[in-house]
Amino acid sequence: MFGCVREGAPPRKLTVYCSVQLEWCELLVKTYAAQTGVTVAMTRKSAGETLAQVTAERRNPRGDVWFGGTGDGHVQAAEALLTEPYVSPRVSELHDWARDPAGDGRTTGIYLGALGYTYSSDWLAKKGIPTLTRWTDLLDARLEGEVQVANPNSSGTAYTLLATWVQLFGEDHAFEFLQALDKNVNQYTQSGAAGARAAARGETGIGIVFLHDAMTEKAAGYPLELVVPEEGTGYETGCISIIHGARHLAEAKQFVDWALSKEAQELGEQAHSYQWPSNASARAPAHAVNLDAVKLINFDLKRWGQKSERARLLERWQREVREGR
Repeated sequence: MFGCVREGAPPRKLTVYCSVQLEWCELLVKTYAAQTGVTVAMTRKSAGETLAQVTAERRNPRGDVWFGGTGDGHVQAAEALLTEPYVSPRVSELHDWARDPAGDGRTTGIYLGALGYTYSSDWLAKKGIPTLTRWTDLLDARLEGEVQVANPNSSGTAYTLLATWVQLFGEDHAFEFLQALDKNVNQYTQSGAAGARAAARGETGIGIVFLHDAMTEKAAGYPLELVVPEEGTGYETGCISIIHGARHLAEAKQFVDWALSKEAQELGEQAHSYQWPSNASARAPAHAVNLDAVKLINFDLKRWGQKSERARLLERWQREVREGR
């Protein structure tokens, strides 16, 4: 279905910028190359780093496809016309939340990851604290210095979290919550997944993370509990986009079509990645959070992914939370 190598045909090439875990990136391109005969060059960087690279290369694009990373980066790329409009014929196979996250046909959802927090059951027992179930439970004075969360200036996870709380609580109340939470934060990390690793290894009490990152640690044998807050929670829509001016446009479109397929999306589990696939026919990983048990807010990615809204929220966070410490 995705093409084959014709004898005597010139070599087909593709350059992928990948913003999911390295193991998943490597499995994707290896499988795709084996199935299609396309020679794939892959660079793995975070979503923020990839957006910066695509922006820097806008006059001389070197990448063809950007795979993965939180949707706000892809929305910003679309807003700046750094990506190509492309509606895959597979869009009809996808969940509604994945079909057109930016509202202009320039990006498509490939997975969903819900936000929450995680802690070691052993740690909680030692602290003598009842089971935690809500976002507001994180404000308990007994948790002073026990919470780890990423910095929204560097982490797509943390920016999605900031936008989630604004939508869930209202902006002013969200910043009151953030200021109160700051008293319990021991570190604002660069990486969004760092809190899950730290909680698993006893380096922090609680990590506020995408729950699939916590599940990766739990599946590795660490005694982690995952909390889906009762008030409701937000989520990332991991996206895929074709870079404007792609040198291998036909191959880029073919890769997008393949990445949206049931078979390609089920590769994530093999790489110990437990996000929810966007293809409605794809089997969710056995360790994925059950979305039927999650109270998801109606996350407005088109609004909160915009450069102006992002910059405004980050400036307020820096001024009222970070500099107010």
